[in-house]
Amino acid sequence: MNLQVNDSRTVARGGGFFQEMLSLLKVNVREYGMYIALFVIMLIFSILTDGLFMSSRNISNLLDATGYIAVLAVGMTLVIVIRHIDLSVGYAAGFMGAIAAILLSQFGLPVYLTIPIILLIGIIAGLINGFLVASVGIPAFVATLAGMLIFRGALLRVTEKTGTINVRDDWFNAIGNGYVPAITQVGGLSLSALVIGAVAIFLYILSEIRNRRNKIKYNFEVVSGSIFVLKLVFVSAIIAYITWILAGYNGISWTVVIMLLVVIAYHFLTNKTVLGRHIYAVGSNPEAAHLSGINVKKITYVVFGSMGMLSALSGILFTSRLQSASPTAGTLFELDAIAAAYVGGVSAAGGVGKVTGSIIGAIVMASLSSGMNLLGVGISYQYMIRGGVLALAVIFDVMTRKKRG
Repeated sequence: MNLQVNDSRTVARGGGFFQEMLSLLKVNVREYGMYIALFVIMLIFSILTDGLFMSSRNISNLLDATGYIAVLAVGMTLVIVIRHIDLSVGYAAGFMGAIAAILLSQFGLPVYLTIPIILLIGIIAGLINGFLVASVGIPAFVATLAGMLIFRGALLRVTEKTGTINVRDDWFNAIGNGYVPAITQVGGLSLSALVIGAVAIFLYILSEIRNRRNKIKYNFEVVSGSIFVLKLVFVSAIIAYITWILAGYNGISWTVVIMLLVVIAYHFLTNKTVLGRHIYAVGSNPEAAHLSGINVKKITYVVFGSMGMLSALSGILFTSRLQSASPTAGTLFELDAIAAAYVGGVSAAGGVGKVTGSIIGAIVMASLSSGMNLLGVGISYQYMIRGGVLALAVIFDVMTRKKRG
């Protein structure tokens, strides 16, 4: 009896280390594929730019420029998981960023009041989309397309008198341009960044060990000890390397901190809560989820409300980064977020996708743009290459689903 339990606790233990690795890669090809793609992209651009791509300044700027899209991609992942789409998020972010600028500059509201107000407006906007989709029955594409046009017009309306609205609030602008105080320098590196990296590695290892123990406790399959240790070392090394790179410039920015907090919160929501399981159940089969007692309308409201809140947060990040709001803010944000979600592994069929993957997808797309800019590639070719990458990601999704089917 004990022998059977032990055998069920590991994956391909009898097949050897390399066979187990190949088995894991084959089973988790969707999840691991994007990490491999990111590594290859960074390696190629680093070689072609003589290491400039992986410089502290470039990586720091790349992550900061990714922040507002990554936040949108997290929300978009959940929307696509439940088999819907939200085209309004781009101009919604631009409009709410403009409202934040107006509240700060023209009404003199402090940051600690402005941000909650903007987030609340975002939630209300998302719930309206949820109402149109879940209760009225309008297809999400049409409902959110209408929302996109409305927010586009609203953005033009609030900015038509002054055009660009400058924000001079230092606390607000620090959200998009500031960094966690360095405390002191250690060998030219920010001590606070090194501490944050060390804490992140510790928490990651602790979380993985707890998850493994819980799976073993309830007789779930787990990888062998050697693969588990290799995974811990590999991921920890990546975290340490990125931390070292960022510590060599200005440290970790507040944008990166906010992005990580969003990912952690939504990763916990989707993997550790009943609500998260219900979201994926609705995405996998809405009819079956309804018959099993899940309130599909409620889940739709929650997901779209969440998307609205993240749109507002994205608008705040973008406005604070530029220190202004303009009539063109939010242009194509929704397409970048959708692309990041698909490149990150979300399935067009619904029910599959991780928020961590959407962040990697956003970084992949941002890395492509950054690398091509450093190489002097024309903007026309950049759009075509990014479009090709998106098409390949969807083709890969379709092919893997056919193989499993």
